[in-house]
Amino acid sequence: MSYQDIISMEPGKRGGRACIRHMRIAVADVLGWLAAGQTHAQIIADFPELTEDDIRACLAYAADRERRLVTAPT
Repeated sequence: MSYQDIISMEPGKRGGRACIRHMRIAVADVLGWLAAGQTHAQIIADFPELTEDDIRACLAYAADRERRLVTAPT
């Protein structure tokens, strides 16, 4: 599974933020729910349109974005 097949960005949707499969559920929303302690099963129960692959794609997207961050030397 490649997160690029699941994560989409559209200028007119959610301010251009990364979303899941062209829906209005943002990657940041899913990451926030996970950070708050919700399990994958709880998230899917609240949002049945999401799948396990969607949640894993959010994590992969965040990991890739973190790897790409460049820090300025101090």
